[in-house]
Amino acid sequence: MDFGIVLQTDPPAAEVVRMMKAAEDAGFRYGWTFDSCVLWQEPFVIYARILEATSALVVGPMVTSPGTRDWSVMASTFATLNDMFGNRTVCGIGRGDSAHRVVGRPPSTLATVRDCMRTVKDLAEGREVTMNDTAVRIPWIRGGRLEMWMAGYGPKALQTVGEHADGFILQCADPAIARWTIGAVRDAARAAGRDPGGITICVAAPAYVGEDLAHQREQLRWFGGMVGNHVADLVSRYGSSGPVPHELTDYIREREGYDYSHHGRAGNPSTAFVPDEIVDRFCLLGPASAHIARLEELAELGVDQFALYLMHDEREETLAAYGAQVIPKLTA
Repeated sequence: MDFGIVLQTDPPAAEVVRMMKAAEDAGFRYGWTFDSCVLWQEPFVIYARILEATSALVVGPMVTSPGTRDWSVMASTFATLNDMFGNRTVCGIGRGDSAHRVVGRPPSTLATVRDCMRTVKDLAEGREVTMNDTAVRIPWIRGGRLEMWMAGYGPKALQTVGEHADGFILQCADPAIARWTIGAVRDAARAAGRDPGGITICVAAPAYVGEDLAHQREQLRWFGGMVGNHVADLVSRYGSSGPVPHELTDYIREREGYDYSHHGRAGNPSTAFVPDEIVDRFCLLGPASAHIARLEELAELGVDQFALYLMHDEREETLAAYGAQVIPKLTA
């Protein structure tokens, strides 16, 4: 199993670079960031510094969206970083949550995500595409490579992943939900004539190594609220008795709204509705042995990478524990 770290690009950017360097030194192979350029600093500027400070770390957004940047700009940015540092980027992409909503835009349609993935990948790898009825190719690209990993929860999103994406990002570490979503992605890949094993599976969730479970739950409760934003969209589309598992939908009944100014942060006041049970299922808490046990269960389901969000008050200690105790067990 590979390991990644997920950070917000809060200022100063030098601290983000320092944490990414520490993560690589601890055995992490991927460095991800949020991508909401109103809420946090512009990640692609910081990626250049991260890539310069590390030797092999692969970096990318978790996740960007089709509506944040012009697709030709997105492709050229990835291609430039790859040309400078040797194909060390990956594009995590979704419909758009915080980056869209804080500027008054709805999430993109799945058809738009599909078209964006194809266009950005082709451009970044040097192939010609059609944009606005115009043939477009970036002429200076030689040997460029960019994988598109798509995030999603609902049946139609999972079908899009299976049919078109290079990787699948599940932002939730509940094995029951992982089993259902991974199965749906693989079924869609088979139906489309693709190799299901060729799609990289990444589970992303907060992880906090320690003994004080009550404190850890309070620090990570924000994640249930973040996932709840997407679940609320699913319930509005499919209903509470639709095809989405109850393990994912039942807990948002008491949800009353969401303030994006606290998005992804410990102590988010919009997440009081999230019960302890959801924190325990969606996140990794407790001593290192508990993390290892959950990750072994996820690996048996076909998870290729665990990307851990480090938004809590003991991120240095958790990073060190993963480097010393968790990663060696899962990569042996």
